[in-house]
Amino acid sequence: MEELLLSLFALDLVLLPGESLPLHIFEERYKTMIAECLAAGTGSNGLEEFGVVRVKEQGIASVGCTAQVVRVTRRYRNGRFDILTRGERRFEILFTDDEKPYLRAGVAFFEDDQGFNRPAEQEAHRALELLEQITRKMSQAGSTISILPPYRHLSFQIAGLLPLDLDFKQSLLAARSEKERLREVINAMQSILPQLERAANARKKADGNGNLWPHR
Repeated sequence: MEELLLSLFALDLVLLPGESLPLHIFEERYKTMIAECLAAGTGSNGLEEFGVVRVKEQGIASVGCTAQVVRVTRRYRNGRFDILTRGERRFEILFTDDEKPYLRAGVAFFEDDQGFNRPAEQEAHRALELLEQITRKMSQAGSTISILPPYRHLSFQIAGLLPLDLDFKQSLLAARSEKERLREVINAMQSILPQLERAANARKKADGNGNLWPHR
């Protein structure tokens, strides 16, 4: 496993591979960190990666995901700036280093275990069907999401679009089997659909109570 000293951005969220993450950089330590990343120019898009890890009550999570800076979307006169990033590689923290104003860590990158990185075609189709149902109920009529094969990280693609519990997303991030992750995501979507149905029915009843007059 590859090891390096990675700059860390600790946030109350879980970033998944392939997921977009806009950030407003205002703290001095993170302005320094991101400025160094922008100047380094060593990433696949000409910009260096930094690690995003979830903040927990007892510290930070042991597994995170690197964020690749896609572009700087706005710079402010006071030195703040907005960036758009994308989740890339998963890593496990081996040790931390606080010699700089921001936290860094020695990490080991990891992928799925061999033979577990592709879901069954039937499960992939089921997951996409459920996503379409949820999208229709959560979005305006006609809204669609297009995810095309190959479905190597389908679980991450779907989970990044849904309002899922952070503990659940953290467990997905650490899991090394796409088959198992997708099954968990399918179960989560099957739980979400009835909730959306109940919310839709409640809205209909509320609208009816406010707009319909009783017949005389």
